[in-house]
Amino acid sequence: MPFLSLLCRSLLAILSLTLPLCAAELPAPEGPALLTVTGQITQTNDGDSARFDRAMLEEMAQTTFTTRTIWTDGEQRFTGVTLHDLLAALGATGSVIRATAINDYAVDIPYADWEGGGPMIAYSNNGAPMSLRDKGPLWIVYPYDSDPAYQSEQVYARSIWQLERIEVME
Repeated sequence: MPFLSLLCRSLLAILSLTLPLCAAELPAPEGPALLTVTGQITQTNDGDSARFDRAMLEEMAQTTFTTRTIWTDGEQRFTGVTLHDLLAALGATGSVIRATAINDYAVDIPYADWEGGGPMIAYSNNGAPMSLRDKGPLWIVYPYDSDPAYQSEQVYARSIWQLERIEVME
């Protein structure tokens, strides 16, 4: 019996250490929310949605790449979080997202685009935050120079700037 009691106490101790990791909630934004994600997600911080300020996005795994775009001159160095990393952190289960800009321009982006890294939600261009005038504060950017498949009208249409909302759909 003492062995069984010790085993039970050990299991409870292990569970008490791991449960906070499983139940960790997404913190609430402390600054102005730049991005709201809704739909098929399991991690939220405002009802059924996940809201992010700039600091929250910067705390996630950062990605940086240099590429040319059809909207800018010369090579640009973008920093942000990949769509894949953001959606994985939110427990997204959908196969398409609808990205919507501040002016309500919306575009659907399929899972195939973000499953292997692909596009990022950029919050910095050439080391500086992006203003509304400079397609910010958030811009979905693809590494256009890395793959000719990213140099298509379809992908350019998905490169939504002034991003404000994402809905994860089935």
